[in-house]
Amino acid sequence: MHKAEGIQSVAWLLIALPLAGAAILLLAGRATDKWGHYLATLLSAASGVIGFLMFGQMLGYGTEERSRNLHLYDYFVTGNFNVDIGLQIDQLSISFVLLITFVGTLIHIYSIGYMAHDENRRRFFAYLNLFVAAMLLLVLSDNYLGLYVGWEGVGLASYLLIGFWQHKPTAATAAKKAFVVNRVGDFGLSIAIMLMFATFGTISYAGVYAAAPEASEGILTAIGLMLLLGACGKSAQLPLQSWLLDAMEGPTPVSALIHAATMVTAGVYLIVRSGPIFNLSETAQLVVAIVGAATLLAGAVIGCAKDDIKKALAGSTMSQIGYMVLAAGLGKAGYVFAIAHLITHGFFKAGMFLGAGSVMHAMKDDVDMRKYGALRTVMLITFATFFLGYLAIIGVPPFSGFFTKDPIIEAAFEHNIVLGICAMFGAAITAFYMSRLVFMTFFGKARWDDDAHPHESPLVMTIPLMILAVGSAGLGAFLMLGHRFQDFLEPITGAPEETHSLVSANGIITLVLVAAGVAYAWFRYGAATVPREAPRGSFLTTFARKDLYGDAINESLLMRPGQWITRIAVWFDNRGVDGAVNGLAALIGGTSGRVRRVQTGFVRSYALSMFIGAGILVAALLVVRV
Repeated sequence: MHKAEGIQSVAWLLIALPLAGAAILLLAGRATDKWGHYLATLLSAASGVIGFLMFGQMLGYGTEERSRNLHLYDYFVTGNFNVDIGLQIDQLSISFVLLITFVGTLIHIYSIGYMAHDENRRRFFAYLNLFVAAMLLLVLSDNYLGLYVGWEGVGLASYLLIGFWQHKPTAATAAKKAFVVNRVGDFGLSIAIMLMFATFGTISYAGVYAAAPEASEGILTAIGLMLLLGACGKSAQLPLQSWLLDAMEGPTPVSALIHAATMVTAGVYLIVRSGPIFNLSETAQLVVAIVGAATLLAGAVIGCAKDDIKKALAGSTMSQIGYMVLAAGLGKAGYVFAIAHLITHGFFKAGMFLGAGSVMHAMKDDVDMRKYGALRTVMLITFATFFLGYLAIIGVPPFSGFFTKDPIIEAAFEHNIVLGICAMFGAAITAFYMSRLVFMTFFGKARWDDDAHPHESPLVMTIPLMILAVGSAGLGAFLMLGHRFQDFLEPITGAPEETHSLVSANGIITLVLVAAGVAYAWFRYGAATVPREAPRGSFLTTFARKDLYGDAINESLLMRPGQWITRIAVWFDNRGVDGAVNGLAALIGGTSGRVRRVQTGFVRSYALSMFIGAGILVAALLVVRV
């Protein structure tokens, strides 16, 4: 590990700048109302500039010299154990830095227009800065403790942003739900870190990965599964996915930030960063792949039945993160594809979420797609940019998703045919539900309310859409053609054993299924009349509309038993613990009260007591002698 130098020696500014922005806006109060949003955007952009300069410096080093370490300070030292606070600047962390700061800054810019009339805009931008700072700490830390601090910071910021409109009971409830569900995953991550400390005596990446080959497979599997539990919470993978769709109660830029460039990608980062552990446990890797495959199908099914445009996109996020987790579960064969798809997804999904916000802005915050239709005629920029993101996510060549998602499907088939079929089938469903969303929103006949007057959003909102659309169109080819990104990440992730061609039998079958999904969606929602009220659906439709009964399952398996356990514990505490303590106190109190009556204060009473006592003693002695 080489020491950071040049611009990399001030890498701490990446985190400090947005963190300072959050502090200024929150502590200075109303004095910053007029310019606070500009300051927050400027500081996020400044972090992005530093990140790109660091990236340029990294490219000037040889392949094996690009990983650099920046020691900040000693957190604590005790005996032979010490924890340093430091940053690790390598190919994996810099990829996330560029994504977080670039897409995050575009979301800041978009929010200037979107939140223009919100009286609490300053506080909103403070939370955005806090979110960016926490995510940067998460990906830049050189040890699991620093990662955990960033992990919790992201959880706090997500709670604040999802519940930003806390005057709405649904928003307050969604924020609490996201916070509680993520605490379950965080518990798993904390257990994994404690196991590392107990087993290896260190929690630094370098120390853990160097010692991991000497550990037993059982310990490595336990650590891997606990890391996966943490990843499931942050990345909304089964069985901790229930918070994701409710998180749409926050302002739309929050949805773009959480679902594209930051929070939900943290779990994928954790698995790939911990690759040296997962590579030593086939069981943990298999479980990761199974969870990813199951989630990509579950999210796709949910997306098919949602009429709320943001929740349909949320189901899509759950599914696309499932692809990334599946790829990460394939080990060296899939790590680079997981990160490549994560980066392209950050662009096309952020573009579509912000596009959805543009539609909502034009439709008086109505999220029901059944009340849209024909919006392409009045919102040309929003439609064009959204459509490019749509082509990218369904994997149409030559758009980004084709170059990053198809390799995952190909690698899954090479690893396990069942996983490959799940990934391929998921692509077909993705084509259907995303086409359904596009056709219901932008095509067909207008189904607007009489008082709706759709119009294009201002430039401060559409310029970020256009920039993200460029990434949706060409970023995948830029990363994957010529194995450019694969070669860049290879020192961290390892190289896949197989090289995938752009044209393969599985790829052709996938494209045919994608075309079938688009055609069926056109038949159902493009060519046909879409009713303004959702018709009563089949059991499968109801199943999807209710998010696969995730909340009901959690209530039945966790909440209700938890309530009964709590009631039993309260009863035992009241009747058992308190009863024993109170009973003993009553016994002593009652006994002392009765004994106290003997203490009259009269000498004659005491003399009589002594006389009676002496008589009893003499009688006892006589009985013993006889």
